[in-house]
Amino acid sequence: MKHNLDRVRFLSVPENLRGAIEGAEGFSIDPAIPIPAEIPDGEETLNIEELSLEMIAAGMLRVIQSDSMPERHDYYRGFVIAMRPGIFGEFTEAAILKARNGDFDMALEIIDALRGLFPASPVTLLNRALVLEQRARLLHRRGEKEAFAEFQAAADAYENAMILQPPFPDSFFNAGFFYMEQKDYRRALECFSEYTGFGADDEKTKKARAIIKEIEDSGLDDESFTEAYKAVIDGREADGLENIKDFIERYPSVWHGWFVLGWALRKLRRWEDGAAAFQKAVELGGGGSDTRNELAICLMETGDYRAARRELETALRDDPENIKIISNLGCLAMKNGHNDEARAFFRAVLELDSNDPVAREYLENLK
Repeated sequence: MKHNLDRVRFLSVPENLRGAIEGAEGFSIDPAIPIPAEIPDGEETLNIEELSLEMIAAGMLRVIQSDSMPERHDYYRGFVIAMRPGIFGEFTEAAILKARNGDFDMALEIIDALRGLFPASPVTLLNRALVLEQRARLLHRRGEKEAFAEFQAAADAYENAMILQPPFPDSFFNAGFFYMEQKDYRRALECFSEYTGFGADDEKTKKARAIIKEIEDSGLDDESFTEAYKAVIDGREADGLENIKDFIERYPSVWHGWFVLGWALRKLRRWEDGAAAFQKAVELGGGGSDTRNELAICLMETGDYRAARRELETALRDDPENIKIISNLGCLAMKNGHNDEARAFFRAVLELDSNDPVAREYLENLK
């Protein structure tokens, strides 16, 4: 939400609104404090005769989210809540719906409005982290370079949610899964360990303890694994190889290490070695869609199109809406000279994400 006040006007509380506000939620109107109202979109001036509670609420939210008039913020918060007692639930539901539909900017705008109204709300802080994580995941699926910064923003949001006092247990539980997805198992272990100490939800505590045991038994909190993963992300594949080989020597039966090894080798264009590492990861139980997709890329580059197709189809059964896998099936079809099939795959990608740049570019080239 933009925090300027260019379209906000200040006025006295109209008599026709006082009766609806005075006493609601224990709120008392102070006639000495003018109220802000936002000029509606498409209008140049504020028509007092058409003044609505929505215009007043919008104006107050603008002021609350700005750095101006901080002495009035608590009063305006109380005013908005008196006007809309159910605003927390309404806005939270709206933000979730917007995020579900991929309108992350609007979802975050709504959440920022809630943060202004309820600055100490742990639910709002956690929801902000979840929306940022969803947006980062979408950018990553598209292969956008902004994904890394967005994941960092999500991490910062989780960390902010976890320093609240009193602690909000769900922040630690959700952050644990976030860091697991980022392969930062050491931080994930810390989050889940913190969660188990709160004595919160029994089922979640049981799940957290199981994950802690898995991480510790697999050595995934080992520094060499963490450093290897970070190095490959940062484009330091040689450093990543050194660290992950050290990890594999000590934990040869943990598939995650072989996956990172294959990933580093694939980025170094060592296709045959990368394929061997990914195949080892599959043998050790890491045959998820990410591993098979990476394996298929290496197999394509070595010319083994049949095996690549088999891995991609297996990956797609596991993750049927993964646009990276579908795009790679399109690329494989092109390599085989099956352009009609390739177009179908790229169109399927655009049905899932109409803004996907890779699918758009390939379809343009296939015209």
